[in-house]
Amino acid sequence: MPTLPVARIEIQDVKLAVVFIDLLDPLGKSGQQRMDCYGALAPLCAARGLTGDVIAVWQDSFGRTRFLAPPQQHLFFQAVSYGQLRAQVNDWLTAPD
Repeated sequence: MPTLPVARIEIQDVKLAVVFIDLLDPLGKSGQQRMDCYGALAPLCAARGLTGDVIAVWQDSFGRTRFLAPPQQHLFFQAVSYGQLRAQVNDWLTAPD
């Protein structure tokens, strides 16, 4: 089972669990497979005690930040870089194969 880095952050009293799914090969998956993966993250995070909105983040083949997040988080994740997020990693999540 892959171990995924997680950045647990809080912005203006909003808790976020930012899960870096690069190890799950999001580029090799269809849009529906990425959505299925994203849907599986919330219960995994809850079981691990990670609270708040769950966001899946990865880099595309051009190095751009891509994400799946609740609509209210889109503006923030459109503005922040992958490197800025990655620098905040402070936890890990074991994902099923």
